[in-house]
Amino acid sequence: MHAAQTVRESGRDAVMINCNPETVSTDYDTSDRLYFEPLTLEDVLGVCAVEEPEGVVVQFGGQTPLKLAAGLAAAGIEILGTPVDAIDLAEERSRFGPLLDRLGYRAPPYAAAASPREAIERAPEVGFPLLVRPSYVLGGRAMEIVYSVEGLREYLRRVGTAAGATIYLDRFLEDSIEVDVDALCDGADVWIAGIMQHVEEAGIHSGDSACVLPPHSLGEEMLAQIGEQTAGIARALGVVGLLNVQFAIHGEEGLHVIEANPRASRTVPFVSKAIGVPLAKLACRIVLGERIAELGLGAGATGGARGAAAGGHVCVKEAVLPFDRFAGSDSLLGPEMRSTGEVMGIAPDFPTAFAKAQAAAGAGLPVAGTVFITVADGDKPAATGIATSLHDLGFELVATRGTAQALGRMGIPVRQINKLGEGSPHVVDWIERGRVELVINTPVGTGARSDGYEIRSAAVRRGIPCITTMAGGIAAARAIAAARRGEPEVRSLQEIHARASPVPPR
Repeated sequence: MHAAQTVRESGRDAVMINCNPETVSTDYDTSDRLYFEPLTLEDVLGVCAVEEPEGVVVQFGGQTPLKLAAGLAAAGIEILGTPVDAIDLAEERSRFGPLLDRLGYRAPPYAAAASPREAIERAPEVGFPLLVRPSYVLGGRAMEIVYSVEGLREYLRRVGTAAGATIYLDRFLEDSIEVDVDALCDGADVWIAGIMQHVEEAGIHSGDSACVLPPHSLGEEMLAQIGEQTAGIARALGVVGLLNVQFAIHGEEGLHVIEANPRASRTVPFVSKAIGVPLAKLACRIVLGERIAELGLGAGATGGARGAAAGGHVCVKEAVLPFDRFAGSDSLLGPEMRSTGEVMGIAPDFPTAFAKAQAAAGAGLPVAGTVFITVADGDKPAATGIATSLHDLGFELVATRGTAQALGRMGIPVRQINKLGEGSPHVVDWIERGRVELVINTPVGTGARSDGYEIRSAAVRRGIPCITTMAGGIAAARAIAAARRGEPEVRSLQEIHARASPVPPR
């Protein structure tokens, strides 16, 4: 919508093609002409035959329009903004990997296989654990983490792949921090709009993970490295408009590039509100021929990455998840995206902003009561820290035997309750009877009827917040402590950005 407005402001007619009428039902007159058509090459070429456009902009509609760029260009339609070859360079792993090598940037090992047999043969050279997915999916659909060749075989049997479809294998960097970056580039100059740190660990789809801007636990040296690599990728690709880059920070191995998308990402509205700069409008001005130096944005290499911090506030984006709409839903988060929307919390500090975001997402955190904790063995060290914080805040702690023993060895008061198979009253009974205000559960084992599934489903039915990652649990404990200090200050975006210098008009 912002792009269409910007095109009209430039004195041109804006023609929009949209396959979803609901997204523009209240603003149908934003563009000069609006076509409700499927986003297929045939339909878009049909509109182009009628409109005879100066050019087509593909970077404001997600991944689907990018896939049409090559076909449109082959039909003689000019692609405005990032060139078609640059789009292919970012999308095609066999080209993007060598580009990163030339730039000296690290990336997780990866491979592409043309068949299940080849995937099994190539998996050991990539190394386990593996993030595996078929090439034809969007939104993380059918993407899973596997830890062995047998696990990969089982995945391939269960998911199946279309004949001739590529299977992508990537080394999964466990216990790493994921970072999203949105940037503007005019082919030469780069302006970093925002560096966002994910709250959940790597392995949760970026659309489902909470993220914070500015980052709450990254040092200046790492932020500078992230900015430098984002700018390097933008220039090497020849991006004209918006670019999103996803990174992982993995222990001693440091920064890794996960992927680069030469388009507007789902985080652009969040970043725009956080820093008070309309990124889509500015990107469209760049696509139409303006330079970053003409936009009045200031120094480019750091850009708005420090903008929110300089304004004295922290912004948290949280996903809105639909589990309460579907009976029997499992609220466990993973590589497949499941969110249906997102909300934003703003405060002077991260814990308060996180608490606001949870409340806005419909998962408000309790400030008193009973917390049930049961986690996988690998998560027990982190769980003891969360449990200590919650106990110090006055919560009663209950846990199943293994977790209760781990907490008890650390001197944390905890009440042991039964698993499902150990007879009533068991943990699900407690949840169903309203005796628990918060659930912290990480998966142990698999299967539709596992204890973890029943626990999470019961929490969804009762409307009880259920946290399935240790990073989320740590953030929740800090947020609860902040909430107990009193009602948070409420300020509008207009108030927050009142002192910011507005971007000059065209």
